[in-house]
Amino acid sequence: MGNSEEHRSRARRPLAWNVLAAAGLAGLVVSACSSPAHKDAAPKPKPTTTTSTAPPPACPLTGLPSPGGSVPQRPAMAVKIDNYPAGRPQSGLDKADIIFEEPVEGGITRFAAVFQCQNVALIGPVRSARNIDIGILGQFGHPLLVSVGGIDPVLSDIAASPITEIDLRTDSSVVQNPPGRFAPYDTYAATGALRALRPADHTRPAAVFSYSRVVPAGTPAASVAITYPGSDAVWTYDPATRQYLRSYGTAPDVQSDGVRNSAANVIVQVVQVTYGPWLENDQGGLEVQANLYEDASGPAAVFRNGVEITGTWSRNSLGQPTSFVSSSGVPIELQPGRTWVELVPTSVPVTVTP
Repeated sequence: MGNSEEHRSRARRPLAWNVLAAAGLAGLVVSACSSPAHKDAAPKPKPTTTTSTAPPPACPLTGLPSPGGSVPQRPAMAVKIDNYPAGRPQSGLDKADIIFEEPVEGGITRFAAVFQCQNVALIGPVRSARNIDIGILGQFGHPLLVSVGGIDPVLSDIAASPITEIDLRTDSSVVQNPPGRFAPYDTYAATGALRALRPADHTRPAAVFSYSRVVPAGTPAASVAITYPGSDAVWTYDPATRQYLRSYGTAPDVQSDGVRNSAANVIVQVVQVTYGPWLENDQGGLEVQANLYEDASGPAAVFRNGVEITGTWSRNSLGQPTSFVSSSGVPIELQPGRTWVELVPTSVPVTVTP
């Protein structure tokens, strides 16, 4: 990341040859004393043949074999999910391929959960779009974006981008309101029903990450804590499952069905953010803006298989995937599986525990 057995002593070779000669002589004696083979002796067994089965195709956004045996012919679909404490626990995140945690107004975060290979019967609570979603999702080609609207400047920018918006204020026929949930945290839907609203696009997204089961060189990382103003996101490595498990501080982050949020890869992407010029709410919260694709770059760290690989991220156009390169200049390959991208403002502390 072989031991040779080719060398034998010449002193033993005459012995080996004598053994072979004796065996040959004994064979001649046995043959001479034996009767000829009977004409209807047992036939020789027919040679067996084996056929190799090709592995199932890999999902473009996870690198894992497709659960259905073939990769669905459909675009990536992002669903905006609330992460305000009153909106927890969420549903359906464990079926997403990639999840982005993005900063929004007031120091809180929201999720953009990206689905392609799998469906889920209930995803939510769904909330409004943000301008930063354009930079996040442009790398998926022509994705769908599911939200409960947004402010007018944001919706105008999304309409001018390659993203197709599904606004659950107008596409309300697919909305589910689970019992025990109350507005504005009660808007849910099934991914199959959402896709049926925009059935024309059958273009699969290209991969945005490279995958390998070979673990890159890195430093041990048992956990990583991101101190967002609204709550601490803590990822702790579980060697038994080779997954990072998510918590809010010391409390496990568990979905409504009891499944804990986890990821094979956690990417900390440090970004420069600004605020404004638009108001997002009547409390004076300003829209968070971040340059994610116009000759953009910054520090990054990838956590996988219990190690941290530090480096940088960069991206030069909206349709280009974000590149993650190690400090030694080598592209960072991810473990096949779900990836959680933490978009971390430069002002937010990140603490790694070896």
